[in-house]
Amino acid sequence: MITSDKDKAVPGSAVREGESVRVLIPRERLKKRIKELARKIRQDFPDEPLHLVGVLKGAVFFLADLARQLPGEVSFDFIAVSSYGDGIHSSGQVRLTRDLDASVEGRTVIVVEDILDTGMTMQYLLSIFQQRKPKHLRVVALLDKPDRRVTAVQADYVGFRIPNEFVVGYGLDYAERYRNLLDVGVLTIGKAAKPKVVKRRTNRKPAKP
Repeated sequence: MITSDKDKAVPGSAVREGESVRVLIPRERLKKRIKELARKIRQDFPDEPLHLVGVLKGAVFFLADLARQLPGEVSFDFIAVSSYGDGIHSSGQVRLTRDLDASVEGRTVIVVEDILDTGMTMQYLLSIFQQRKPKHLRVVALLDKPDRRVTAVQADYVGFRIPNEFVVGYGLDYAERYRNLLDVGVLTIGKAAKPKVVKRRTNRKPAKP
């Protein structure tokens, strides 16, 4: 598990009244770890064209930075799923809201996910991908929250393992806010701020590589 920066918080102007965000993984550590992940992926597939499939919306920043660290031929596509919950807890009911633009048959596919927690979303996505007959299928998750897992799904490449706290920033959101924060932080909601019912993608001790 990584060590959080307990004394660091995002600027107050970026946070709504009744909410606070404490930095868990600073941007420098994100950059370093993503470079390491890219190196490992390319070592495993040294001569393969890689087809990165980002899970919208949370994985956009991660995919962009990962791709820039990958030498060789790389292509992109995106897929989106959603579930309903209170903004912090998912219902576990997943549905496809945006499909791929191109076939993945015979390709080396790297599914790029921002966070793996219950595993329900990834289990659903993997069942879709496996039916489409890729040459290789791997999962890279920037964050892994193993305490939340309810399926046997695991990522092949993991950036950081984190505690069971609600995190935002670097693409991750709360009610579509905080995605633009450059660090990953823990969101705390005060008593006066009650979570709203929002449409939200399922996947979301300090983190360790």
